[in-house]
Amino acid sequence: MIKFILNENEISYSGHPGLAMLDFIRYHKNLTGTKIGCREGDCGACTVLVGEIRSGELIYRSMTSCLLPIGNVNAKHIVTIEGINMSDLNPIQQAMSDESATQCGFCTPGFVMSLAGFCLQKNIVDFKKEALASVDGNICRCTGYKSIERATVKIAELCSKRGQEDPTKFVASQKILPEYFEGIQSRLIAIKNPVEASASTINPKYIVAGGTDLYVQKHDELPHANLKFVINEIDSNAIHLNGNIVTIGCTCTVTDLVESEIIRTHFLDFEKYYRLISSTPIRNMATIAGNIVNASPIGDFTAFFLALNADITLVNKNVNRVVKLKDFFLGYKKLDKLPEEILSTISFNLPSKNSKFNFEKVCKRTNLDIASVNTAIAVEIVDEKIISCHLSAGGVGPTPLYLTKSAEFLIGKSIEVDTIQKLLEIIQTEIAPISDARGTDIYKRGLLNHLVKGHFIVWYPELISSSFISM
Repeated sequence: MIKFILNENEISYSGHPGLAMLDFIRYHKNLTGTKIGCREGDCGACTVLVGEIRSGELIYRSMTSCLLPIGNVNAKHIVTIEGINMSDLNPIQQAMSDESATQCGFCTPGFVMSLAGFCLQKNIVDFKKEALASVDGNICRCTGYKSIERATVKIAELCSKRGQEDPTKFVASQKILPEYFEGIQSRLIAIKNPVEASASTINPKYIVAGGTDLYVQKHDELPHANLKFVINEIDSNAIHLNGNIVTIGCTCTVTDLVESEIIRTHFLDFEKYYRLISSTPIRNMATIAGNIVNASPIGDFTAFFLALNADITLVNKNVNRVVKLKDFFLGYKKLDKLPEEILSTISFNLPSKNSKFNFEKVCKRTNLDIASVNTAIAVEIVDEKIISCHLSAGGVGPTPLYLTKSAEFLIGKSIEVDTIQKLLEIIQTEIAPISDARGTDIYKRGLLNHLVKGHFIVWYPELISSSFISM
């Protein structure tokens, strides 16, 4: 039995846990304000809010309901557009109306729900910036975005007045969202029942974490397949630091990484990196372990952790097996993993004070797009010489690549244009891109070269010269 709150009502559900929340909302509960668009998490028309209690706090995230299995919502609060309606338009809806930010109206519920998620967000520093970022997963095909941007800025200005007040209390007191939000935390505590995700564990066909890619690939199959869910397992989303080793739980999402003091402290450019990766609703759902096990040749965080020389721990009936991430990928979508094994944790050593790290990516649009090519690098430099190096690349082979020869070449070298030129030549011997919708093989080879140059430009901008640029 899966128990959760849908808007104001407590739900007990005993059907198949693989059903997408979008279909439950529309076809089981006739809440048709949540729209069906792409069913791939791209357009944001089906955006809902998901509230859950973490470490004693009620936290809300915007998520695309087309990719959200009902098996992942036990003891959570699901909010649709109907759940934030009041007798009059709320300030978010009013701002959209006042600024003529809607025409056909199909995308409007998604925008409104994303902005509602922003209003419930904690620890905001730059209200305007974060408000605009909150709708990066929503697409409008009618208006252009300036009117939507004006409405968003209005909401940012309203929320900036809350000071230190709890967001849930503030939105209720200011009639931004209905008053019932204030009572949700106690209601969730009352129904919270840590179960094993309400799904079969006997020979599951699929193991589901965030589901953001699996539900794109297997949308028609998952509502009927034998599934195991791991998202509700206790402490599986934790990020721990033990000495110099960081350990990340299997259901840690991209947003969990973004909000981790450990990650932000030791990767000062992490905000730049994560804004290249998907959109806010997808970052709120997608798990790091899922990104790795999906084995996409262009997995962004796979490239990220390959450059950190990470280890992964696979678990099967309490038996642990540690594998180097760089040895995990055996071929296209082939892994050093038994079907019953679950990727439990990812661990890596923190960069030292002498280390430098960078991640680069190019895709066809800024937000919510898979990479054409990505790459990451970590080097440790002592006395102006590289003493260790790890270099990765995605989109240029059948698997995410750890560039062994290229990394070994840099050991003992100083950072000079000639060194980088030779590095690029070696890289070209280690990759085998193919032509596809994201570019020709020649384009990807040239793109990787430019992205690798980008690593060094970030660290040593003085290297930029006419000779360097022409390489």
